[in-house]
Amino acid sequence: GIAQASLGAALDYARKRIQFGQALIKFQVIQFYLADMATEVEAARLMVYHAAQMVEEKSSKYTKESAMAKLFASEVLDRVANKALQIHGGYGYMKEFPIERHYRDARLLQIIEGTSEIQKIVIINELMRI
Repeated sequence: GIAQASLGAALDYARKRIQFGQALIKFQVIQFYLADMATEVEAARLMVYHAAQMVEEKSSKYTKESAMAKLFASEVLDRVANKALQIHGGYGYMKEFPIERHYRDARLLQIIEGTSEIQKIVIINELMRI
Protein backbone atom coordinates (compact mmCIF):
# COMPACT_ATOMS: atom_id res chain seq x y z
CA GLY A 1 0.00 0.00 0.00
CA ILE A 2 2.78 2.43 0.85
CA ALA A 3 4.59 1.59 -2.38
CA GLN A 4 1.39 2.31 -4.32
CA ALA A 5 0.94 5.59 -2.41
CA SER A 6 4.57 6.53 -3.13
CA LEU A 7 4.04 5.82 -6.83
CA GLY A 8 0.84 7.89 -6.82
CA ALA A 9 2.54 10.80 -5.05
CA ALA A 10 5.48 10.71 -7.48
CA LEU A 11 3.19 10.53 -10.50
CA ASP A 12 1.10 13.44 -9.24
CA TYR A 13 4.17 15.52 -8.43
CA ALA A 14 5.79 14.75 -11.80
CA ARG A 15 2.65 15.94 -13.59
CA LYS A 16 2.48 19.22 -11.65
CA ARG A 17 6.13 20.19 -11.18
CA ILE A 18 7.49 22.39 -13.94
CA GLN A 19 11.23 22.28 -14.58
CA PHE A 20 13.04 23.88 -17.51
CA GLY A 21 9.69 25.00 -18.92
CA GLN A 22 7.93 21.63 -18.90
CA ALA A 23 6.38 19.13 -16.51
CA LEU A 24 8.81 16.65 -14.96
CA ILE A 25 6.79 13.80 -16.42
CA LYS A 26 7.94 14.88 -19.89
CA PHE A 27 11.54 13.92 -19.06
CA GLN A 28 12.43 10.40 -20.14
CA VAL A 29 14.41 9.61 -16.99
CA ILE A 30 11.34 10.43 -14.87
CA GLN A 31 9.17 8.33 -17.19
CA PHE A 32 11.58 5.41 -16.78
CA TYR A 33 11.55 5.81 -12.98
CA LEU A 34 7.75 5.77 -12.94
CA ALA A 35 7.56 2.77 -15.29
CA ASP A 36 10.00 0.83 -13.11
CA MET A 37 8.09 1.78 -9.99
CA ALA A 38 4.72 0.73 -11.44
CA THR A 39 6.13 -2.58 -12.67
CA GLU A 40 7.64 -3.44 -9.31
CA VAL A 41 4.52 -2.44 -7.37
CA GLU A 42 2.40 -4.69 -9.58
CA ALA A 43 4.84 -7.60 -9.26
CA ALA A 44 4.83 -7.27 -5.46
CA ARG A 45 1.03 -7.10 -5.43
CA LEU A 46 0.80 -10.28 -7.47
CA MET A 47 3.20 -12.09 -5.15
CA VAL A 48 1.15 -11.05 -2.12
CA TYR A 49 -2.09 -12.18 -3.80
CA HIS A 50 -0.49 -15.50 -4.72
CA ALA A 51 0.70 -16.09 -1.14
CA ALA A 52 -2.73 -15.14 0.22
CA GLN A 53 -4.40 -17.58 -2.17
CA MET A 54 -2.07 -20.34 -0.98
CA VAL A 55 -2.95 -19.57 2.64
CA GLU A 56 -6.67 -19.71 1.82
CA GLU A 57 -6.20 -23.03 0.03
CA LYS A 58 -4.20 -24.29 3.02
CA SER A 59 -1.30 -25.18 0.76
CA SER A 60 1.73 -26.65 2.48
CA LYS A 61 4.01 -24.16 0.66
CA TYR A 62 2.45 -20.96 1.96
CA THR A 63 5.24 -20.32 4.47
CA LYS A 64 7.85 -19.99 1.72
CA GLU A 65 5.54 -18.04 -0.57
CA SER A 66 4.55 -15.66 2.24
CA ALA A 67 8.18 -15.04 3.21
CA MET A 68 9.07 -14.42 -0.44
CA ALA A 69 6.18 -11.97 -0.80
CA LYS A 70 7.17 -10.09 2.39
CA LEU A 71 10.81 -9.95 1.34
CA PHE A 72 10.07 -8.79 -2.19
CA ALA A 73 7.36 -6.31 -1.19
CA SER A 74 9.51 -4.66 1.49
CA GLU A 75 12.45 -4.36 -0.89
CA VAL A 76 10.18 -3.00 -3.63
CA LEU A 77 8.84 -0.44 -1.18
CA ASP A 78 12.38 0.66 -0.39
CA ARG A 79 13.24 1.10 -4.10
CA VAL A 80 9.93 2.78 -4.97
CA ALA A 81 10.10 5.21 -2.04
CA ASN A 82 13.69 6.01 -2.96
CA LYS A 83 12.77 6.78 -6.58
CA ALA A 84 9.76 8.80 -5.46
CA LEU A 85 12.04 10.82 -3.21
CA GLN A 86 14.43 11.30 -6.13
CA ILE A 87 11.56 12.61 -8.29
CA HIS A 88 10.53 15.03 -5.54
CA GLY A 89 14.09 16.23 -5.05
CA GLY A 90 14.58 18.40 -1.95
CA TYR A 91 10.80 18.65 -1.49
CA GLY A 92 10.76 14.95 -0.68
CA TYR A 93 12.29 15.69 2.71
CA MET A 94 9.63 18.24 3.65
CA LYS A 95 6.77 17.13 5.88
CA GLU A 96 4.32 18.94 3.59
CA PHE A 97 4.80 16.16 1.03
CA PRO A 98 3.60 12.59 1.75
CA ILE A 99 6.76 11.04 0.34
CA GLU A 100 8.72 12.16 3.41
CA ARG A 101 6.66 9.80 5.56
CA HIS A 102 6.55 7.04 2.95
CA TYR A 103 10.33 7.09 2.76
CA ARG A 104 10.67 6.76 6.55
CA ASP A 105 7.99 4.07 6.72
CA ALA A 106 9.71 2.07 3.97
CA ARG A 107 12.77 1.58 6.13
CA LEU A 108 10.77 0.98 9.29
CA LEU A 109 8.67 -1.76 7.69
CA GLN A 110 11.78 -3.67 6.69
CA ILE A 111 12.69 -3.78 10.37
CA ILE A 112 9.37 -4.37 12.17
CA GLU A 113 7.80 -6.79 9.69
CA GLY A 114 10.75 -9.16 9.92
CA THR A 115 14.05 -8.16 8.48
CA SER A 116 14.96 -9.19 4.97
CA GLU A 117 17.61 -11.49 6.39
CA ILE A 118 15.04 -13.33 8.53
CA GLN A 119 12.75 -13.74 5.51
CA LYS A 120 15.69 -15.18 3.57
CA ILE A 121 16.32 -17.69 6.37
CA VAL A 122 12.67 -18.77 6.25
CA ILE A 123 12.86 -19.12 2.46
CA ILE A 124 16.06 -21.16 2.45
CA ASN A 125 14.78 -23.42 5.24
CA GLU A 126 11.65 -24.11 3.23
CA LEU A 127 13.70 -24.69 0.05
CA MET A 128 15.93 -27.17 1.86
CA ARG A 129 12.86 -29.23 2.79
CA ILE A 130 12.01 -29.77 -0.87
